[in-house]
Amino acid sequence: MKIQLHFIVVGAGVAGLSCAIALRRIGHRVTVIERNPNVTGLQHQRGVRMPPNLTKILFHWGLKERVRAISVKSEAVDIMIDRTGELLGTQVWDEEILRETRGEDLFGHLSDLVTLLYDEAIRLGSEILLGTTTTSIDPEQGKITTDVSGTLQADVIIGADGIAGLARRILLDEQEHKTLTVSGPGYRSSMWIATIPKQVILNNAEVNGLYGQEHTTLFVWLGNGRSAVGYPLGGTDDFSLIAYGPYDAERLPFDGIRHNLEGTEPRLKHLLPLISNSLRRQPVIKCEPLEDWVSHRGRLLLVGTAAHPIPPGSIQENGMSVEDGAVLGRLFSHLRSRDQVNQFLWAFQDIRQPRCAAATESEMHNMHFKCMPNGADQEARDAGLRAKLAAGVQVLQAGGDQEETPEWREVREIFGYDAEDEADDWWVGWGSLKYGSVEYGSIGIQVEQTVTN
Repeated sequence: MKIQLHFIVVGAGVAGLSCAIALRRIGHRVTVIERNPNVTGLQHQRGVRMPPNLTKILFHWGLKERVRAISVKSEAVDIMIDRTGELLGTQVWDEEILRETRGEDLFGHLSDLVTLLYDEAIRLGSEILLGTTTTSIDPEQGKITTDVSGTLQADVIIGADGIAGLARRILLDEQEHKTLTVSGPGYRSSMWIATIPKQVILNNAEVNGLYGQEHTTLFVWLGNGRSAVGYPLGGTDDFSLIAYGPYDAERLPFDGIRHNLEGTEPRLKHLLPLISNSLRRQPVIKCEPLEDWVSHRGRLLLVGTAAHPIPPGSIQENGMSVEDGAVLGRLFSHLRSRDQVNQFLWAFQDIRQPRCAAATESEMHNMHFKCMPNGADQEARDAGLRAKLAAGVQVLQAGGDQEETPEWREVREIFGYDAEDEADDWWVGWGSLKYGSVEYGSIGIQVEQTVTN
């Protein structure tokens, strides 16, 4: 029996569009609601890192050449002291290991990635309502009210409208969370992010060496309670600059980043005046985790940062969102009865929660490593990096009799993860026990391709 569900996705960011693509690929009807009049607004005018666990999914969806056209491959990392520019360590990515992940580590513009996903979702037949605000969500009735299109009826509602979105607030209320965030030292800081045209950098003798490296390099500057990251972008030739520091809502963004990077090495100082109107400031907040991502009152599921907020600017910020779409699509490829819907929504949570929690913890650890306050821990960190560099050992490379560092093992596990395989493993181990697996196998049931009104 062929079954087509109507999914309404709230939010046309990376998470929402990834869900739309994955669900349309298996024939379900998809409507996406986005309050902004276009999908490449100011919030997307910045750089993005696309790790192998993200790109392998897009490659599998047939988007390899389009992804490569908007990106450049990351080849190396340089780690430095932000005050002096002293090189503490390097890491050149091992091509053989990256091939094992079946993806590539890429740099690009977030606006280009979102446009690519939007175009693919449209090509596959998604209905995307731009300039439309969701004013209410009724999980019990499966209804969404908007300011433009009135009331819409869904079989499943996907909340992909971010950390401050309406969908997340509904589940916060259900679970009686009093606050959005966890308080305490180190749980609140600021991120500044900007792009600088490549030619502007090449024309400046103080910073043009950032483009003179043997490898396409990610630059990491370690500071006292602060850090900075820079990397070249594919597509339009720009350079992405990200800075992290103490929470700062009082100063204007440019004054804030200038204050945060005060006393740093010449390259960072000379990059600041090259920033035009692309600079944005965003709070970095550690949120109290939601116990459930599925509403107990109906078929409402959270995805992306609405479900699992992750530090902005981090490598997995969008990786987790694309994985969400891939898992959701894979689960619903096995649909043959409406009775399975709730089971698949809760299965999504069971599969994704441990993965996203581990990725978020890893990114928070990376932020602490980069922004470590001066003291004994920072001195030990720097001494360990200097010793490896002096011995000709790369940052993630094991030394002596050690086969593999814990850090490298973590990178392999995160990059090598295959979201669709995880969903298939759940089906083989659990879903097929109840519904049978011979007929529906790993490719899933084919559902109707026609979108009905």
